[in-house]
Amino acid sequence: MLKRLLYLIRDEFGLSRSQARGFLVVAVVMILCWFGPLTYDRFVSEESTIIPEADSRKADSLLAILEKIQPEKPYYTKSNRVDYSQKDRDENPERPLSLFYFDPNTASDAQFQELGMPKFIAERIVKYRTKGGQFRKKEDLQKIYGLAPALYERLEPYINIPEKKPFAATTNPPVPEPAFTPAAPKPAFTKPALTTFDINTADTSQLIRLKGIGSKLAARIVKFRDGLGGFASTTQYAEVFGLDSLALSELNRFAQVRTSVQKISINTVSPEELDRHPYLSRRQSEIIVRYREQHGAYKTPQDLLNIKILDEKLVNKIAPYLAF
Repeated sequence: MLKRLLYLIRDEFGLSRSQARGFLVVAVVMILCWFGPLTYDRFVSEESTIIPEADSRKADSLLAILEKIQPEKPYYTKSNRVDYSQKDRDENPERPLSLFYFDPNTASDAQFQELGMPKFIAERIVKYRTKGGQFRKKEDLQKIYGLAPALYERLEPYINIPEKKPFAATTNPPVPEPAFTPAAPKPAFTKPALTTFDINTADTSQLIRLKGIGSKLAARIVKFRDGLGGFASTTQYAEVFGLDSLALSELNRFAQVRTSVQKISINTVSPEELDRHPYLSRRQSEIIVRYREQHGAYKTPQDLLNIKILDEKLVNKIAPYLAF
């Protein structure tokens, strides 16, 4: 039977003989862990619930001892239940009535007792007033806890709560209010009119005033201008990255080229210095300096056309920035 079960496990899961045995052992352990506690509780619990007769006798004797030691609690019924207010009345009986008119907001403890109130009721009224309580009408006296309705009916005709008089009008002459003088209206803000300026000396604050140009674009224009050494022509505005048609039209309208650009001495400049110009690359700068060293100084911008990698368009762009 066991061998057949092992063959079935090996064929079903593709296991070796040792693996099939291990699988079977694990399965048996899992079944025992699952059903073992249930079986144990079922058989053992029934046996454990049976209390031996000797233990039962001991428990009964201990219970009897505890009942003798524990004090009996009184059982209250409607007939023997005593109210706190009734207790106070028994300890503080009402005095004979000596009726007179009184104000519950100002009467003293002794006066309340002369009216026939128990001492605890009189003290309760005074305590109520000291905490900020106030009697605005006769019926408010019934709110005092413990005051007997019969006593209130006897005292009600003698309760005298004066009405509060309205404040008398002052006889001082009215103070004339100062004449109101409206403040002068503030002049409406008028945006200063834009005027033309020199693009080669302008800062970013002047450029930001133009439509379509923000702080980032203004900083980019100034950086491109400084790299060139100044704008030589307004046509160079279009070379700034990020300018749209609105910003370009505003520059052409208000930004003018009034000052000359910074020039580079082409016959003394080094390749590193020449490479800083935005129009020239590193290779072009090295070839320009090497050609000068081999063939002599340049006399005109046209001499640069002898270098094969430089075309006429590039030479015309860089010519305004060269000094010979």
